[in-house]
Amino acid sequence: MSQIQPIVPLTLEGASVLHQMFRVRWDEWRAIDGHTRSKLLEEASAWLASAESAQCGSQSAGYAMLGHKGDLMLLHYRPDFPGLLEAQLQVSRLRLAEYLEIVNSYVSVVELGLYESTKKIFEDLSGRGLQPGTAEWDQAERETLDRQRTAMAVRLHPEVPPARYLCFYPMDRKRGEQKNWYVESFADRQRMMHEHGLIGRKYGGVIKQVISGSIGFDDWEWGVDLFSEDPVAFKQIIYEMRFDEASAIYALFGAFYIGLRVHAKGLGAFMSGDARAAIA
Repeated sequence: MSQIQPIVPLTLEGASVLHQMFRVRWDEWRAIDGHTRSKLLEEASAWLASAESAQCGSQSAGYAMLGHKGDLMLLHYRPDFPGLLEAQLQVSRLRLAEYLEIVNSYVSVVELGLYESTKKIFEDLSGRGLQPGTAEWDQAERETLDRQRTAMAVRLHPEVPPARYLCFYPMDRKRGEQKNWYVESFADRQRMMHEHGLIGRKYGGVIKQVISGSIGFDDWEWGVDLFSEDPVAFKQIIYEMRFDEASAIYALFGAFYIGLRVHAKGLGAFMSGDARAAIA
């Protein structure tokens, strides 16, 4: 019997993710009296502290942004899209939000791509005489994915890493006339993703990576969050990955956003312009 070859890699989905990038209306903020500023910061800090301490997969975190693309980034993990909407509305209803202008956002879902597992699942199920598209195949596939979902629960519903620095960027796979990721064979895509992953593993003790899928949710296909205590590590891993086949030939990258973690206790210092105290 000829081996059935997969086309689309299976995926596991976890927490829903929302990135919000804001610009602070500094002139308006400085124009209000100190007592009002304190009350607004007290309310916003209390909300952020509660969101920071929520259970894994349901947290929010704040980051002071570098460069012209914004001043403050909020990263939200929630169990589902209604949870993201709730977080979005909670932020918009804070009185501090009157002084924040949204400049960008990104919606995605934590995703684990299963190129290796997909191949093994197809080999196993076809070896048992099952055919794709049948009820028996679908049931066996679901059972296998459910086991993997349980085993990967920590990765699918992650805690926001405590690292000081965050690098976020969206990316696509090329679909052009000359190079098109989606017409390459499954075996070639699997090989390239394996080689790509080997580079990421080299940085496992330095960088925490969270990949989220956004096909059908936002303008790019994936969002990538890198967390580290050393921002130079972002440059090193991204530069090295540019040389592997999957990136050099098939990757397109969106804007990069760099932030420094601002905990609830540092929000007041951030809004007063004390950078060192804000990120302490």
